[in-house]
Amino acid sequence: MNSSQRSRLLDAAERALRNAHAPYSVYRVGAAVLADGGKIFAGCNVENASYGLTLCAERVAVGAAVAAGNKNIRAIAIISDGPEVPWPCGACRQVLVEFAKDDTPVLVAIRGHLRAAEHTTLGALLPHAFRLETKS
Repeated sequence: MNSSQRSRLLDAAERALRNAHAPYSVYRVGAAVLADGGKIFAGCNVENASYGLTLCAERVAVGAAVAAGNKNIRAIAIISDGPEVPWPCGACRQVLVEFAKDDTPVLVAIRGHLRAAEHTTLGALLPHAFRLETKS
């Protein structure tokens, strides 16, 4: 991922954060995934009174990519209002594994501090990930 893609990805996640629906946790999150061809898909968290039905921003962004026919995630950025960087939950990590490789870059940052984004890989976040081999 080059610096232009990184900047575009972080900006898209920050824009998505503005639309987050988080009246219960008041923890707003935006995410954006970079797919093949440089296309970016964004999502925000969408909470629900039945908290188990809440959608995390990362899964919304992946869902948008898949719905558009893009099933190969090259990078992801996740932004929150803070106070801590928004590392993806276990469910989101597993969903990302379905569409990304272990060396896929993961950027996390607090809104207003995008230059200080922390960086890791999906494999570092979810070592020994469960992968089901499918027949094509």
